[in-house]
Amino acid sequence: MQITAPCVVSLTWRLEDAQGQSVEVLDPAMEFFFGGQDLFAKVEEALEGHVIGDEISVALQPEDAFGDYDSGLVCFEARSIFPDNVDVGMQFEGPPEGAATPDMPKDRIYTVTEAYPEHIVLDGNHPLAGIGLRIHVTVCDVREATEEEIEAGTLGDSGLSVLNGPAPEEPLH
Repeated sequence: MQITAPCVVSLTWRLEDAQGQSVEVLDPAMEFFFGGQDLFAKVEEALEGHVIGDEISVALQPEDAFGDYDSGLVCFEARSIFPDNVDVGMQFEGPPEGAATPDMPKDRIYTVTEAYPEHIVLDGNHPLAGIGLRIHVTVCDVREATEEEIEAGTLGDSGLSVLNGPAPEEPLH
């Protein structure tokens, strides 16, 4: 069966940054809804018409993946509004209660990027925002989508670490 919307594709991949450093490896294969919200548009475009066993590589500019880095999504907040154990790498959904920057988008995941005695730096950008990527994909299976999958337009959250956190104005995958 050729990949054509709507269908479900089972893929493995290796995601690299522009310098060829591995960012994420998806193995074993995972299913994605093709023709909906599960994959980046440029990846779907490249997969169209392929069959089981095909391998493709796609260069993704920031606008094709997680968007440009937005310095307006970085804020400094008083350490006192965070839990005592706050540390670099922790994530929060939306700005914390009592934030001095209440105009920050509430539908973002904010990552603690720096922790100082008096303040914490939060970044609402996806960790891969502003980075050019290359994805090497292998098609492991293709099947017809069920009516429920077609209606939903997605198989749900991929659970992949690189895909966590919102991308600008678009679904992540």
